Amino acid sequence: MNEAIRILVVEDHHVVRQGLMALINTVPGLDVVAEAPDGKQAIEQFRHHKPDITLMDLRLPKLGGVDTITAIRNEFPGARIIVLTTFDGDEDIYRALQAGARGYLLKGMDADELIDAIRIVHSGKTRIPAPVAQRLADRMSGQELTARETDVLKQIVAGKSNKEIATFLFISEATVKTHINSLLGKLGVTDRTQAATTALQRGIVHLD
Repeated sequence: MNEAIRILVVEDHHVVRQGLMALINTVPGLDVVAEAPDGKQAIEQFRHHKPDITLMDLRLPKLGGVDTITAIRNEFPGARIIVLTTFDGDEDIYRALQAGARGYLLKGMDADELIDAIRIVHSGKTRIPAPVAQRLADRMSGQELTARETDVLKQIVAGKSNKEIATFLFISEATVKTHINSLLGKLGVTDRTQAATTALQRGIVHLD
C-alpha cells in the first residue's frame, strides 16, 4: 500500500484553511500534516514537516506567497508547491511560476480538480489549467515593464500627479513623462486611468 501524500496548507483565512483541510482529509491517500496562516510560519512548518505537497495562497501576511515560495525553494529545491488563489492576473501567475510553483489553481475550481492537481504535481508533473495557461502565454508575449516603469505605475495607481511622482522617486517630471509614455505603450492603453485599471487587473500592482 502506497504511503499517503503529506500536505501543508498555507492560507490566511481560518475558515477557508479549515475547509480545505477537512476536504483533503476525507480523500484516501491524502493527509494534511500541517497548516500555516502566513508566509513565515509556512517556511517554519515546511522545515519541520517536509511535506510532499504545499497548497499556498498568494496574498499572505508577514511574507507574501511568491516570496514564501522563493524562500522554500531556495532551501528545498525539490519542494512541490501548488498556488491556490483568487488572483488570476497574468503577472501573479508569472511571478508564482517563476518562483517555482508547480501548479496554479483558482479557488473557484471544484474539489475533483484540486485532488487531481495534488496527485499530478506529486507525480512530478505540473498542473496549469487552460485559462491560466492562456493568461501566462499572453504575459510571455508582451513587453516587460522596467523596474522604474513599475515604480511609476504604482504611483499612478496610488493617484499621484506627475509632480508628486517625480518628488517621490527623486527624478524629474520630464523623466516621469517619458516612463509613462513607455509604459502606456507596453500595456497597450492610452491614458493613466486605463494604465491603473490594467495594472490592477493583471496583478502588476496590488492594492494593500
